[in-house]
Amino acid sequence: MPEYTSLEKIRLEKLQALRQQGIEPYPPRAERTHTSAEAIAAFEAAEQARPPVEVRATLTGRLRASRPMGKLTFAHIEDGDGRIQLLLRLNEIGQERVDFFNNYFDLGDFLQASGVLMRTRTGEVTLLVEDYQMLAKAVSPLPAAKDETLPDGTVIRHAALEDPELRARQRYADLAVNPEVRETFRKRAAILRALREFLDSRGFLEVETPILQPLYGGAAARPFVTHHNELDQDMYLRISFELYLKRLLVGNLEKVYEIGRDFRNEGVSFKHNPEFTQLEFYWAYADYLKVMDFTEQMLAWVCEQVLGTTRFTYQGQALDFTPPWRRLEMRQGLLEASGIDIAAHPTADSLRHALVQAGKQPDPHATRGKLIDFMLSEYLEPTLIQPTFLYDYPRDISPLAKTKPGDPLTVERFEVYVAGFELCNAFTELNDPLDQEQRFLEMGRDYADGDEEKHPMDEDYLRALRYGMPPCGGFGMGVDRLAMLLTDKHSIREVLLFPHMRTDEK
Repeated sequence: MPEYTSLEKIRLEKLQALRQQGIEPYPPRAERTHTSAEAIAAFEAAEQARPPVEVRATLTGRLRASRPMGKLTFAHIEDGDGRIQLLLRLNEIGQERVDFFNNYFDLGDFLQASGVLMRTRTGEVTLLVEDYQMLAKAVSPLPAAKDETLPDGTVIRHAALEDPELRARQRYADLAVNPEVRETFRKRAAILRALREFLDSRGFLEVETPILQPLYGGAAARPFVTHHNELDQDMYLRISFELYLKRLLVGNLEKVYEIGRDFRNEGVSFKHNPEFTQLEFYWAYADYLKVMDFTEQMLAWVCEQVLGTTRFTYQGQALDFTPPWRRLEMRQGLLEASGIDIAAHPTADSLRHALVQAGKQPDPHATRGKLIDFMLSEYLEPTLIQPTFLYDYPRDISPLAKTKPGDPLTVERFEVYVAGFELCNAFTELNDPLDQEQRFLEMGRDYADGDEEKHPMDEDYLRALRYGMPPCGGFGMGVDRLAMLLTDKHSIREVLLFPHMRTDEK
């Protein structure tokens, strides 16, 4: 049983008193003719009519402010569209009903009110209440609040729910008291809608692939493992859609995409959550250069749809998503940032020595590709603020990408960096089944058990490739990171309704 606070006990007593009077504090049905925004718009339109037209409405919402004044009470309710004022007055409903409202309704309660819309002397559109009822009694008060006094003297309570961990744990309370948080998730929904509209309008087919997979693959990450009791076999929550989506290209679906959840059993940080939303698309007869053009067009279009502009500020930095974006070869970028030319160091030992000479302390067991990745995070990544295509990556950390002609150590791969972090990743996809099998073998041989870069051999995927897969370009993007950028949020937790949290022991 929960330990109720003194305020909660008072509210529980009111709840029981209502039931003793035959009033159900949680009725099964509600009626509503207008949202708050619709009611205000309807009244403003009726004001312009000659003669003015009476507007009657039944409104619902959460009680956010209440100001008793003897024979009348001013209150504000809030719904999903906004806030509107109520006026309960003795002349309309009698003193007993005014007093009942003041005695039994608390801030946070949901209620329904019917009456005629009017404008007060201060100019605020208000519902003159003729009837009301409780819809849901709030036993627990919403988080601690601060007061704001409106010009007419009405007190509006705003939440002071500021602790990031508490907000993430109690997102329901965060949403209830912080309108800007609700706006964040409306923008997130608009981002998803815009991505789908862009891809659908260009002939891509949205598909769904398995979340539970007999073999994980398509990315460098540690999977979550579960067990299928009926089949008596271990299964994995997917870490990527890639290998299943590319199977569809084998089946002559030439443009496919999926937006859904991936799961990676890895660390939690401001830009990582074990469960996250990913967009991946695969495009037959395209390469990574075509995907570059497509990427900047798509993300610029999404910015226009969601923000109305391609220029915006993220964490105090002015960003410009207007195409064309900067394109920087990884080798050249690292040379400029570190003074080390990776082409002059074709082995891991040589490159590791160069890094030690430069004062760095790389992993003594890292492969050449992982050392280059280390250099990227140490030297280059923090400098990439404006949208930048960083392209041509090491072969040994890109087992699913096609080798660059004339350079066996490099593959046709790019990543987009914005505001100092990676936003998306793309390849010219490897479609040679013999080369792919060799890559899988190399990954299994060169990486220790438990290494997140280790990629298991997927015999069924190789079988699919042997049937023939057209040349293609592939793309993957973390939707949560895009949402961070377009809502100006520093942490991924702020754009996830229910981020992963350590179990609350309290």
